[in-house]
Amino acid sequence: MKVIAFNGSPHKDGNTYLLIRHTLDAIEKAGIKTEIIQIGGKNVHPCIACGKCLENKDRQCIQKKDMVNECITKMLDADAIIIGTPTYFAGVTPEIKAFMDRAFLVGKANDDMFRQKLGAGIAAERRSGAVCAVDTINHYFIISGMFAAGSRYWNNAKGFMPGDVETDEEGIDTMKQLGENIAWFIKKTHTH
Repeated sequence: MKVIAFNGSPHKDGNTYLLIRHTLDAIEKAGIKTEIIQIGGKNVHPCIACGKCLENKDRQCIQKKDMVNECITKMLDADAIIIGTPTYFAGVTPEIKAFMDRAFLVGKANDDMFRQKLGAGIAAERRSGAVCAVDTINHYFIISGMFAAGSRYWNNAKGFMPGDVETDEEGIDTMKQLGENIAWFIKKTHTH
């Protein structure tokens, strides 16, 4: 059992990372392995709409000069996928958008290879817009035949400067509950 998380913030240890970390801590307490991969700040190329993934059906993007294919492999091996982003004008970071466009198109091109996995979007925000960012992420999960995980409130917390989210008690509690929900789902559906 494994959960893979992608941090879309260019700040490796910033607020988005902290929210992901609180979620993964709850998952690890349930005995499930986790891993975080840094996407934000990396050179992630956008989809070029070449259609090669639809033609080749080899579970890979034709673009080989960035980390997306490695991430796709890790997504395939995971029971759940978490995608975290800071909120950029009520949206996700450009790196996360490019990553999702390519990874999920490869998934669609290969008989919905992420179908029936669990996904969770997480967003850090200054004041507002995070619900739109999480909604964007959830659209990728839903169109891929995945299940979208929620918590007791929206999967976001408030914070501007690095570490500020730690003062959003409700936001941190939401992340912990999200982690508990993900762990419960994985254990209930795990067939090994």
